[in-house]
Amino acid sequence: MLAEEKNKSGDLKLGLALGGGSALGFAHLGVLKSLEENNISIDFISGTSVGAIMAAFYAFSVPFRDIEKESEILNWRKIAKISPSSLGISSNANLRKLLEKYIGKKTDIEEASIPLAVVATDIETGSKVVFRSGNAVDAILASSSLPGLFAPVEISGCMLIDGGMVENVPVSVLKDSGADIIVGVNLLKHRKYARPKNIIDVLTNSFDMVNRRISDHAKQDYVDILMEPDLSNYYMGDITKWKEISDIGYAEAQKYISKINELKHQPIYKDFFEKIKKLFRVK
Repeated sequence: MLAEEKNKSGDLKLGLALGGGSALGFAHLGVLKSLEENNISIDFISGTSVGAIMAAFYAFSVPFRDIEKESEILNWRKIAKISPSSLGISSNANLRKLLEKYIGKKTDIEEASIPLAVVATDIETGSKVVFRSGNAVDAILASSSLPGLFAPVEISGCMLIDGGMVENVPVSVLKDSGADIIVGVNLLKHRKYARPKNIIDVLTNSFDMVNRRISDHAKQDYVDILMEPDLSNYYMGDITKWKEISDIGYAEAQKYISKINELKHQPIYKDFFEKIKKLFRVK
């Protein structure tokens, strides 16, 4: 680990990866509030699906109070307007308006105050697409386009869907960005599933089950800390319970504050040897 890889404060660079999980994503709000209140700076941030939305809000410095104000009046009708097409049953026009309100219609990802990476999936090839530049709103909509619910988003000729199909907790993109310490937030570890009442429940449960298996692979990548808040009493559609879910995320992050600070302030040589040990699976 070279000295120039440290940030201006002299600490190692921290990357935060926020995973998908629909309404469970409000836990990310609590995680971010905890880190900020404890003066833990984020040097890189990545997100998939709802994680991309929360990561973008934070990277573009949208105040927590504004996010909470929107959450107070949020419901599925404000996000997914039923508008059947040959590629999806809902329109993401309302979500686009919400994103544009706080991020801007033509804002480029590179304009974020924190380097941001957004993950989507190419529906034609199954490959992972990572956005570090380009229109921010388009990238976020692509990353959060749950198959069947929303039609794919076309960007540069590619048909893109929810990034959870390839990397639900996008930790690998943080490695590529240059993060020394990686913290992931997996929303799906403790999931339970309700008996479906409609097609939306069928779609979200099915997609959630796939994402859960994909999220488990996050542990196999280089992750220093993997937060897994217990959201087993909530479902992907529980938007109205955003405050409870946020509080659980906050409490989960609080458990790791000391560990994060320890990692950020560790000697350079210690970090180097820890990475060597993990590379060769040395215990």
